[in-house]
Amino acid sequence: MMEVNSKICGYITKEWLNPWLKDGKSQTAFANAHNVEESTIRKIKGAKKYRIPVETLEKICEARNLKLSEFFKLINL
Repeated sequence: MMEVNSKICGYITKEWLNPWLKDGKSQTAFANAHNVEESTIRKIKGAKKYRIPVETLEKICEARNLKLSEFFKLINL
């Protein structure tokens, strides 16, 4: 079973951050648009395991007009 934090960070990176970057937007702009620090985005997409705080996930979801419960359904948790 995949670790929950890895699944969360992987989804954010693959489904939201990577398309954002492919559109020519910056990682800093992504962070600003999602009400978190750019260093947090680096941790989320980093190779090391990041234990994402619920508060951080909530900020990102709010910026995307998504409830936490809806997010967890997206990642099948």
